[in-house]
This record gives sequence, C-alpha cells and structure tokens, in this order.
Amino acid sequence: MTPGRPPAPTPGIGTGPLTAPPPGWALDADVVVVGSGVAGLTVALRCAARGARTVVVTKARLEAGSTRWAQGGVAAALGDGDSPAEHLADTLEAGAGLCDEEAVRTLVTTGPAAVRRLIAAGARFDTSPATGGLALTREGGHHRDRIVHAGGDATGAEISRALAEAVRAQGIRTVENALVLDLLTDADGRTAGVTLHVMGEGRHDGVGAVHAPAVVLATGGMGQVYAATTNPAVSTGDGVALALRAGAEVSDLEFVQFHPTVLYLGPDAQGQQPLISEAVRGEGAHLVDAAGERFMRGAHPLAELAPRDIVAKGIMRRAAAQGTDHMYLDARHFGAAMWEHRFPTILAACRAHGIDPVTEPVPVAPAAHYASGGIRTDLDGRTTVPGLYACGEAACTGVHGANRLASNSLLEGLVFAERIAEHIARAPERPEAVPSPRSPHGGPGTPESAAPAATALLPATARPRIQQLMTRGAGVLRSRRSLTEAAAGLAALTEGGERPEPGVESWETTNLHLVARVLVEAALRREETRGCHWREDHPDRDDTAWRRHLIVSAAPGAPLSVRTTPSTAFPPVLTTADTPKEHQ
Repeated sequence: MTPGRPPAPTPGIGTGPLTAPPPGWALDADVVVVGSGVAGLTVALRCAARGARTVVVTKARLEAGSTRWAQGGVAAALGDGDSPAEHLADTLEAGAGLCDEEAVRTLVTTGPAAVRRLIAAGARFDTSPATGGLALTREGGHHRDRIVHAGGDATGAEISRALAEAVRAQGIRTVENALVLDLLTDADGRTAGVTLHVMGEGRHDGVGAVHAPAVVLATGGMGQVYAATTNPAVSTGDGVALALRAGAEVSDLEFVQFHPTVLYLGPDAQGQQPLISEAVRGEGAHLVDAAGERFMRGAHPLAELAPRDIVAKGIMRRAAAQGTDHMYLDARHFGAAMWEHRFPTILAACRAHGIDPVTEPVPVAPAAHYASGGIRTDLDGRTTVPGLYACGEAACTGVHGANRLASNSLLEGLVFAERIAEHIARAPERPEAVPSPRSPHGGPGTPESAAPAATALLPATARPRIQQLMTRGAGVLRSRRSLTEAAAGLAALTEGGERPEPGVESWETTNLHLVARVLVEAALRREETRGCHWREDHPDRDDTAWRRHLIVSAAPGAPLSVRTTPSTAFPPVLTTADTPKEHQ
C-alpha cells in the first residue's frame, strides 16, 4: 500500500447488524450511556446533573467495568514543580509522533481540575503522611511523580466505588447484565438509541431497546481478542464492533499496548492474567534475567521506567536471546511492610499463584493490555455518526498516539467524558420521543427490507481460535508473514461451518472476530515499527511515509475500506473539513 493512496475496499468482511430477535421491550431516554467504567459513569453523572433523562447500560454489575482493575492510578500535574507542559511533553514522547497535540493539551490542562472533581464526588486517594497532601508516584515514561493512587494499588476499585455510589445516590436508571447489540437510527440516519440483550438478572429479559437521541459508547477495551490479557472477560470489543456496523470510523487499532509486566503463569495461560503495576517499578523494582542482570540499564535513559513499548521489547529481546519466554521483576528489597502497605492487591495475587515477591523475583512477560486506538472522535467525543459519542478505551481521541503513557487512560476517561456531557447539554433541543427508529433487527415500524443483511454469527467455539491466531500473528512481534497467516485464519472462520442461534456467546465471538480482522488489516498496512506496533520485517520508524493514521470504516452492510490521513499534520480527530454537516 502506498500511504495516502485510497486502497480498494477490503473484501470478505461484512458489517451488517448482528443476527438477533426484534426488540420486545423499550425504554425512552435523552441519553443512553453504554459502559460503567470511569468514562461511562462520569458522562452519566454529568448528564443527569444537567437534567437529562439518562440510562446506563452495563454488561455486568455497575462496579464491574474495566476501571476496577486499574492498579496504578491517575496521571495529572498536581505536584509541586510539575506542570501541564511537562505532562504534555511526556505524553507526546510516549505517543511516538502520532498524538494529536491539541487533544493532549486539553487532557493535561484540564486534568488536574477533573481529578479534584472526582475527589469531590467521593473518591478517596492515598495521602502522604509527611505533608497530608496527595501521595504521588512515578510510572514509565513520566519524568515527574504525578500518579495519584488509592488503596496502594487499588485505584480503579476506589474510583468505581465512588462513581457507582454517586450514580445510585442520584437515582440514575441502570440496566445491568446487558450486552449492547446495535445502533438504532432514524429515517435521517441520526442516532436513535441502541438494542441490547439482558442476561438474566436485569429487570427486562431478552432483547430490548433504549430509545435516545444521544448514545455514548464507553464499553472499554478488546483485550479478550488475545489468549492472555490483563482485561476482564467483558472486554470483547463490543463498542468498536457496534460503531463499525453503524458506519462510524475507527482509527489506530493496530496500536495495542502490551503491558510489559504481567505475572507469567506459563506458556499456555489464557484469559485475564494478574497485572504487576508499573507503579512497582516506579517505587524502585528492577527487571532482571534469570542470572539477576538488569538488562534495561543502557537500553533507555529511564531504564525500567522507559515507555511501555520499549520495556516490552526489551523483555522480549532478552527472553529470545536466552531461549525463554519470560523475565523477572525483583523487588525483594522493598521488604514485607512495604509490599503489604503499598501493593497489597499484587502481593495477594502473586501469593495465590505460589510466588512470594517478598522473598523471590516475580516471573513476568508482556500481555495484551490497552487499545490505544478505537472509535474516531473529536474533542467533544463526537463520532462520524450524528448523535453517537465515544469515550474511554473504546475511543480514539488522539491523546495516546502509537503508545499510551502510563496512567493517562483514567484521566482521559474523566476529561473527555465531561466534555461529552457539556456538548450534549449545548446541543439543540430534540424531540422527547424518537420517531420510528429503524431497528437493524426489524420489529414494529421497521420493515425487514429496510435493514441491511444481518452478519452471520460465529459459534462460541471459534473464540479460542480467534485468540490463538491473534496471539501468534498480531501479538508483541509481528511480520507480514504472521499477519497474513492471521488474516487467512480469521477469514476461514466465516466459511461454512456451524451457524449458531443468537445469544451472548455468539454475539461476543462475532464482535471479537470483527475487531480482530480490522486490527490485522491495519497492522498489515502499517509497514514500519512505531510505538507498540512492532514489525520484525520493518524494524525502523518511518516518519516520511507513516507519520499518519489508518482510518477504517464501512457503510452498514458493506465491506470495510481503509484509508490513511493525507498528511502528517492531520490528527485522528474530526476537523471542520471532515465533520458531517449535522455536526457543524
């Protein structure tokens, strides 16, 4: 592919709606928020505070989103001597030339106030015994101590607790244990709500709909596309898949961050793996090989605190050179008291697997952790579909570029969620009832012929195969050969075979398959190594040809098309020139 030349549509990837029964029940709202992490609950609270009828749809319980698994903390320039300018510089460096500077500037300048509002909402962060102020630590890529944390290493759990309590206190309507399916649109193609399926414990059973003129996708990541990940089981790329089927643009999906220090549980480990927070290295832990040698010294000025892509590559290189598949994190010098006070969650997880960090080095290896790309948005969270917004890990705001700076994700969720709520509040008034929404699954008022052909579902038995193909072909190390093999294997899964009945497992597997194919397609086309995209056959960064973004879209029912941004200056967010008329 020649950068800047529009490629031919990618064949063989249909993006029709999921095969599902028509909605059998409905709710009406002004705003429906899909997801209950820091981004989703912040949007919901801010919208409800402005008087909007708000419904939160979440795949599990209200507190069970991806946010609760975040250990390290929230990055913000809150310490003496720190500044938003320094935070901006660290973020741009980590992003390897692909951050949108305006988005990063928005993040770092408004971030400190957003953290203070979170504290005012009830979040309790750790304080310094010496000063009584917020306790700050450092993580990879940061040149300052600017990470606030809670419960030592339980920051996400504390944020989830505080926001969920606030949502319940405000009486915001929630639909728990519900998997979102597809976007509803009106006759003009504007957002009109979502279809969803409640999985047994909610107030409504089966497939239903929430009708609303504004939909916010805050569905988290897609780490379950790989065999081993730090992501919870609910992270199956549902928001990105829905957006693609709705015709929205996605960007930068090739940039999947592999956290360098995940507890190594053997070569056949699958599913969610215990994370060893970067904050452990921030407090002075060392990466060593089996002989105890610190191999990151000399590899980067920050050694173990280099940006995550550099540390992950350092681990993989040393492991390959020594014929193994893991390294070690040595923090024995912390002593038992520090482990128990500062990292109680990690200590318990290690001991549960028979490893005691107090007395022995911890085996670690990279695992899929965070999607730097996602649904393409502008600075107000708007996607290319009118009325559809995205924030958090499901979105591509331009902040992360080719590699997320540690602990910027929770801050991004806070900052851009607040901006979405403000934009929705400023939007022109819309009718309270959405007239005749077009359901992609048929139903009252929507002729079956009006909907594009539904996507054939994949059986749950295809899920392990998707994960194996992605881990082997599109993991930390990639090449044209490995990616081509992954693409062929993913395509073969749609050829004949079992066609299951609609259900949660088949819907999730089909979502994973779609985001996997888009990720592989983007990774094949980016013929360079940049950030967390590491091509063995193109080991150098190429700013002349590839300091640009890959943008993927498909009209509903049509194959995918992939294009690059036309110049190095073009950010992955909407500009006036390419904003749909309805958004201007």
